[in-house]
Amino acid sequence: MNEQNKNSQPREEAPKTAQGEPAVTSSSWKRMLSKRWVFPAAYLAAAAIILTLVWVYQDASQKPLKQQAAVTEAQKGTDAKTATGGKKEEAVEVIANSQSMIWPTADGAEATVVKPFYDAKAPAEQHQEAMVQYNDTFTPNLGIDLARKDDKAFDVTAALDGKVTRVEDHPVNGTVVEITHPGELKTVYQSLSGVKVEQGKEVKQGETIASAGHSEFEKDLGNHVHFEVYDGENLVNPMELLPKN
Repeated sequence: MNEQNKNSQPREEAPKTAQGEPAVTSSSWKRMLSKRWVFPAAYLAAAAIILTLVWVYQDASQKPLKQQAAVTEAQKGTDAKTATGGKKEEAVEVIANSQSMIWPTADGAEATVVKPFYDAKAPAEQHQEAMVQYNDTFTPNLGIDLARKDDKAFDVTAALDGKVTRVEDHPVNGTVVEITHPGELKTVYQSLSGVKVEQGKEVKQGETIASAGHSEFEKDLGNHVHFEVYDGENLVNPMELLPKN
């Protein structure tokens, strides 16, 4: 009977949560907090969260600065291009619009091209006639050579307005005159005689600068003028700029 009474007494059940699971009692929290690893783990977790938040904040604050720096650098590049390359292109365009190159010979000189410019893009058969032989060595012709059929001297004139930046007596190329024009364009005249201009002086297009003469480098051409054109440091085929006859 006593056994039956014991069995018939209702058993105490652990408190349940709203989902039907046993609730964690305060004693369970105490047992968990008594573990040695709990507080270090909690500290590390909190530190990781704080560091993450700091990193996110710094990254968000630096992005506008990086973007602004990129925009500033791009603007500097644009300004530099405008200040340098833009001016150069504008200057070259002004020359092309205001003044076209003329032949570096006086009207009626009757001088013709006796040796062409060496153009690597030209057909192979044209390369041979554009080579200069000097001391058993063949060298590409860097300009064009003009001479008369009767080998008479003739006046050499400025192909464009500009400033005389070099007058030199060269042992191989003869007397040389260099004229610099706006936009870094330069014209060079070699194998001259009787030079009439001075370094540092301005000259006008068509003004006589010298007479055709001789040079050791192309002595087989007799009286002639060797004419070169440079855009900056780059050689240009003069025939691309001179008017067609």
